[in-house]
Amino acid sequence: MSERAPVPGAAVRGSRSGRPVMALLDLLGRRWALRVLWELREGPLAFRALQGRCEAMSSSVLNQRLAEMRAAGIVERSESGYRLTAEGRRLLDGLEPLQAWAERWEARTRRGGGR
Repeated sequence: MSERAPVPGAAVRGSRSGRPVMALLDLLGRRWALRVLWELREGPLAFRALQGRCEAMSSSVLNQRLAEMRAAGIVERSESGYRLTAEGRRLLDGLEPLQAWAERWEARTRRGGGR
């Protein structure tokens, strides 16, 4: 792993403030991180199944994202594969407004009014 996982209280990419929200934005802004979170929303997945849902993601990048998310307490490994922790579910719940906005955006785009 070339970069360490972001943690609240420490400088992260784009911010030296140590603010927790900046660490979270760094973590979720990493390539494929949100996709991994999204694919685990319906339940545990084995590594290969998760990689398959993420299409072109390499196994090394998936390993890195899972390690970062495990360090953050968002994902855990269970007998049935990788799954969201209770905190991971709370984080996913917090992203629901983005899902709702994206659906409204899609509807506007279909009607021809991208605004």
